[in-house]
Amino acid sequence: MGNKNVPKTKKIGNLGEDIATRYLKSKGFSVIARNYTKKFGEIDIVARKQGTIHFIEVKTVSREIFDVNQKNVSRETDEYAPEDNIHPWKIKRMVRTAEAYLAEMAPEGEVEWQCDAIAILLDIGRRRSVVRMTEHIV
Repeated sequence: MGNKNVPKTKKIGNLGEDIATRYLKSKGFSVIARNYTKKFGEIDIVARKQGTIHFIEVKTVSREIFDVNQKNVSRETDEYAPEDNIHPWKIKRMVRTAEAYLAEMAPEGEVEWQCDAIAILLDIGRRRSVVRMTEHIV
């Protein structure tokens, strides 16, 4: 994260994906890939748990968080939840990219899969975060 030429929003997004990856691993997921990209879309994280492949969109915002254990957030610097940025067109592109991934990486047949979202609320000053996972966004 030391590169000063990288835009702040990209740094926050990368940090959010790192946090999401650690969160998933702590919940028993195996992370298969990050930033799987096709010309029509990108999947932030591809993970597997109990035979199901999870295609995960990560949205991160920077906030001041006072009580991480209670998940109370105050002094919000953004007036929206990170999940608000997952629009229907984004979900459509995500599904299309997931289908391309499955055709490329699991051509042998039927595979259980789903699309999920992880919202990361960052308090960079205090080096804390709140993670919210929503499964089956499609």
